[in-house]
Amino acid sequence: MSKVEQYLNSVIERDGCAHMTLIDPASQRPEKAAEIAAAAVAGGTDAIMVGGSTGAAGNVLDLTVLAIKEKTTVPVVLFPGNAGGISAHADGIFFMSLLNSRDINYITTNQAMGAPLVYQYGIEPISMAYLIVEPGGTVGWVGDARLIPRKKPELAVAYALAGKYMGMHFVYLEAGSGADSPIPPEMIGAVKKAIGDTVLIVGGGIRDGEAASICAAAGADIIVTGTAVEDASDVRGKIEEFVLSIKK
Repeated sequence: MSKVEQYLNSVIERDGCAHMTLIDPASQRPEKAAEIAAAAVAGGTDAIMVGGSTGAAGNVLDLTVLAIKEKTTVPVVLFPGNAGGISAHADGIFFMSLLNSRDINYITTNQAMGAPLVYQYGIEPISMAYLIVEPGGTVGWVGDARLIPRKKPELAVAYALAGKYMGMHFVYLEAGSGADSPIPPEMIGAVKKAIGDTVLIVGGGIRDGEAASICAAAGADIIVTGTAVEDASDVRGKIEEFVLSIKK
């Protein structure tokens, strides 16, 4: 188990639920991304995720990761959209497979292309089953996902168990950036009951503390917020709202 994974598990054990702030390098300049990350850490976020569905690669990714690391001390974890979303400067990477994609590239091909770089750079990989639920947003379209219906928690359970049985340590239920509403609590609860001690991440459509609290109470081990933070005029205050709603 990697140091970053151990750290996240320790936060979950201590606080009941962890919070991660997602920053898309394509949405702002690296200096601005670092400001957002620093404010998020001041608000109590436990780690920073860096990545996006489009444009989050190459020089802009490297510069964003470096800028964030200059301003913060929490782990910086890559959230790659494809094999191009890898930076040697990150602490860890969610090494994930989009299990409900129709495109083999998002299930194993990008992973095979990216794995040698993860090995070469010495980035800590964290294995993860990535599952996209309706409406799916941009990532659902780019990843050609066969979206899991919101009213079919049993399908989410089936995919999550498949990921667990294949040895993945994390399962991520994703509604998509800017989704109208978060993953239904019934789905979160059903998946968490099935996967047990496998870490469950929930993201997409979580805009306020109440929504985050509902997801955490349903069984989420980690709450991810991105769009709500990017749109906030007071990033620190918004993160504090999320963190206070999900911690013990």
